[in-house]
Amino acid sequence: WGYNGSTPGPTIEAVEGDRVRIFITNRLKEHTSVHWHGLILPSGMDGIGGLTQPHIQPGETYVYEYTLVQTGTHMYHPHADEMTQMAYGMMGLFIIHPRRPERLKVDRDYAFLLHNWALHAGTWRPDPSIMQEFDLWTFNSKVFPAIDALVARTGERVRIRIGNLSMWNHPIHLHGVEYLETGSDGGRWPEGMWRREVTSVVGVGQMRDIEFTAVPGDWALHCHMAHHTMNAMGHGIPNTTGVDQSGVEARIREMLPGYMAMGRYGMAEHQDHTMGGMPGPPNTLPMLMGVGPFGNIEMGGMFTVVKVRNEVAPGDYTDPGFYAHPEGTVASRVSEDPNFGAPPRRHG
Repeated sequence: WGYNGSTPGPTIEAVEGDRVRIFITNRLKEHTSVHWHGLILPSGMDGIGGLTQPHIQPGETYVYEYTLVQTGTHMYHPHADEMTQMAYGMMGLFIIHPRRPERLKVDRDYAFLLHNWALHAGTWRPDPSIMQEFDLWTFNSKVFPAIDALVARTGERVRIRIGNLSMWNHPIHLHGVEYLETGSDGGRWPEGMWRREVTSVVGVGQMRDIEFTAVPGDWALHCHMAHHTMNAMGHGIPNTTGVDQSGVEARIREMLPGYMAMGRYGMAEHQDHTMGGMPGPPNTLPMLMGVGPFGNIEMGGMFTVVKVRNEVAPGDYTDPGFYAHPEGTVASRVSEDPNFGAPPRRHG
């Protein structure tokens, strides 16, 4: 499953006015088609199996050919057995650059495709029947900390293109700047329509382009739905917050070897347990991952870091490591007394 052996498939880039010819060879064991999501083209090239074209049968090669009459960030995906084929990662990005140079030049241009996977504990194939309770949420089919950092030089203009082919909406939040939302499926908007934001909701099947001037630091970029920044999160499990499990752990281990009591005071201990060797089911990621210069980052899923440095050379995308904060600019401990400062509290 996938395109050219990967998910997402290759990002197709072309220029407004180009005539493109794309060959699709079907090596699946069932038929497929390719829909060019958001593109203006002849009806017979739209890729709806059974409606606008015959299905591409196993072993067959079809050709799509049309002229690009628009600009912007677009997507492609099957329109045949769509629920299954998209659940297995068949999707990709199609970027059409304007023929005339844009007034505000972009120095770095990144693109993400949002997706979700229902990979049940101990299994190896995503479950296409799941509609909402997914357990892996991805940028470009990867979860944190496997997602590459976005690198920029201080002062550069950065664009991030975000497409959503998951089955849920995502409020994508960028720390450190007020960015401009500058485009959608319809291309780059006129500048009078640009709006200043820190979070953009990208709906299912939508595109959003955001642009900003890079400022030095390590800045989180993530979905703001908390369970979308976790890996392999279970659903419908008992809530152990506030529950004293003293004496219960050993009894449960008699029936479930390897059981570890946790969660009485929250789940912050989870990453220490998994990094310390607490095993999980086969082919299942820990819920919280990533280690930074100050400790566990406790993230997963749709999370990565925008890394901006003064010393990054133009065109250099090498990960510069963690940010060296100037002296006096990091939050620090001033007391270990929980009553420090005698904060007012409500009682009763």
